[in-house]
Amino acid sequence: MNSKTKIVVLHTKEIIYTAVFAFLCILLIVLLAVMFRPGHPNRESDSHRQYTPGTYTSSLTLNNNRLEVEVTVDNSRIQSIRFANLDETVTTMFPLIQPAIEEIADQIYETQSLDAVELSDDAPYTSQIILDAIRQAVKKAAVNETAAFTSLFFGYPSTIR
Repeated sequence: MNSKTKIVVLHTKEIIYTAVFAFLCILLIVLLAVMFRPGHPNRESDSHRQYTPGTYTSSLTLNNNRLEVEVTVDNSRIQSIRFANLDETVTTMFPLIQPAIEEIADQIYETQSLDAVELSDDAPYTSQIILDAIRQAVKKAAVNETAAFTSLFFGYPSTIR
């Protein structure tokens, strides 16, 4: 008997394990390709996003006078800082308040950071109050990290309440 017949014994259990493993490998490759594909529009726009664009306000009180600090931001930069309701009475009572906010705003525009601001020697307490109000407004403008993560990886915006 010169036949070269080979008998292959396949066990059903081994076939099932091999099929499940192959399916999981293909699924993993497809998921990786979808997640890391080039040119994903949301990943590019959200990767440098620090703020939600808009105008945000914060209030401060000086001798029973309530002032509103307005901070305008775009996706990644602080665009403007100003008093919303500064009237002549307040500027007469606090003549250094307008120069103090302008000095702080110039430093923030230059560095785009609130940490490196040097307070004025002429009005350090007023400058600190103004800086705290600006911090509150910028905190309101900051992008929610969980929402940015959801938008980045799942491709749709999310709001968390």
